[in-house]
Amino acid sequence: MYGFSNTEVQRNMHGAIDFYNSEVARLQGSRSRGDARAAADFLDNDKSKFNWNRSTRSDADRGRRYAWRPDALRVGSYRPFTRQWVYFDRPLNDMVYQLERIFPTPSHTNLGVWVSGTAASSPFLALATELLPNLVLGGAGNPGQYYPRWTYEKVTDVEQGSLLDSAGDVDESGYRRVDNITDGILKLYQDKFGAQVSKDDIFYYVYGVLHSEQYRTTFAADLKRMLPRIPLAAFTADFEAFVEAGQKLADLHVNYESVEPYPLAEQAPLHTMDPWTTYRVEKMKWADKTTKKAIIYNKHVTLGDIPAAAHRYM
Repeated sequence: MYGFSNTEVQRNMHGAIDFYNSEVARLQGSRSRGDARAAADFLDNDKSKFNWNRSTRSDADRGRRYAWRPDALRVGSYRPFTRQWVYFDRPLNDMVYQLERIFPTPSHTNLGVWVSGTAASSPFLALATELLPNLVLGGAGNPGQYYPRWTYEKVTDVEQGSLLDSAGDVDESGYRRVDNITDGILKLYQDKFGAQVSKDDIFYYVYGVLHSEQYRTTFAADLKRMLPRIPLAAFTADFEAFVEAGQKLADLHVNYESVEPYPLAEQAPLHTMDPWTTYRVEKMKWADKTTKKAIIYNKHVTLGDIPAAAHRYM
């Protein structure tokens, strides 16, 4: 589950785990007295206490208990440029897929690109994030796919002992980092653009291309029915330009909270108000739809002097 504060997520998850375990105990006790009802017919379905699914019902049916895991608390990317705390533990998260190999522990960093899926109902979106991504990061009705720069594989003690040549690649937690850009792809790009091309260059080139207006227009129909296919640039200069653009965009999109804010003209109450009240998000609207120079953030705050260039990129 997601939440704006660490405390909120801890409180809600402690409550959910305690409720689940109490239902398991109640189910097991009832069966010991001869109650033959299926778990789905017995369990309390109050969604304010616990949101059951097929997996958790099956666990309850087998008598499996859940335990609180402090290391499951992470910061995730809930929506574009919206960080929230998340409790990431497979038994309590539906559709985890390969995320445990991408972010195996809180100390393992990564960088990847979330891309709209073929079933998305909203316009194509590609967004770089270094945080645990929500499946519908692009919004409700917009499930996507996350392409990480690396994945991590757990190495057993036996493997470490038998693979002495690669033992140095194993970190303190017993994981080996695997580069998801293959040597074959690297060779393809180096043959085309020169031996100086690195795997990071390829990653940022792809990100730059995904944000190209020409690319999105040319392949608009394909992006609605299949995952993106990345063409090779015609010339080395074009490749290098896309690498530079992709790197700058990724830096802005990942580190947006530390970017120097654009000097907008903010009209806000002069008297002291609670920040939560002053900056509470409401449905924003343009002060003038023709000029689009000022946006009404809420009834307390209006932001003006928005440059025309800002409307060129979405």
